[in-house]
Amino acid sequence: MSESEPLTGEALALDLVNTRPLSGDGRVDLLATPRQLSRWLALEADRLEEGHAEEGHAEEGDAEEGHAGEEPGAGDLIPVHAVRGHTEAVVRALLDAAEPPAAALRGLTEAQRAAPAVRELGWDGTTVTAVPRRTGPLGVRVAAALAEAAVDLLTDPAIGRLKECEADGCVMVFLPAHPRRRWCSPARCGNRARVARYYQRHSAAREPRP
Repeated sequence: MSESEPLTGEALALDLVNTRPLSGDGRVDLLATPRQLSRWLALEADRLEEGHAEEGHAEEGDAEEGHAGEEPGAGDLIPVHAVRGHTEAVVRALLDAAEPPAAALRGLTEAQRAAPAVRELGWDGTTVTAVPRRTGPLGVRVAAALAEAAVDLLTDPAIGRLKECEADGCVMVFLPAHPRRRWCSPARCGNRARVARYYQRHSAAREPRP
């Protein structure tokens, strides 16, 4: 797995936090451009409330079906980055067994309020349907959905299992299904740690005895 590829597969809110990994030059933003955001939304499409297509254009009538065919612009990055920052601030506080910043908690609440989900009623010919809809710019709608995912995570008792990757130079966070899990990803940090231990052992074996 490339270091430039977003780590996915954790809770949606943690996947968002993990789009700022640590490199030799400091934190890297994997959602720095509209195209990067578009690709990440495509990766997470099945878990976001509204579908997202990285390519293509909306067909007639698609405007009422989420944001299919919409491409993020520079302005859409701002609300998404804000929710990511608020979520990470709370996550880091919980990792330190500290009180989360009040401003971060308010920020997540305000992000949801900016584009609340309304269950739009319809008729499919047989039964009444209810589909969640949000209104507003794409970035605001996405940020609201991500803030809601953060609320679901942060209020889940499972948050007590929250861990940070034990690999040197990694700041990824995850919820382990098994208490012995140490790495954010076996292919990323787990393999790197095993290689480092291998070379350490063999280097020690080659050292001349006094």
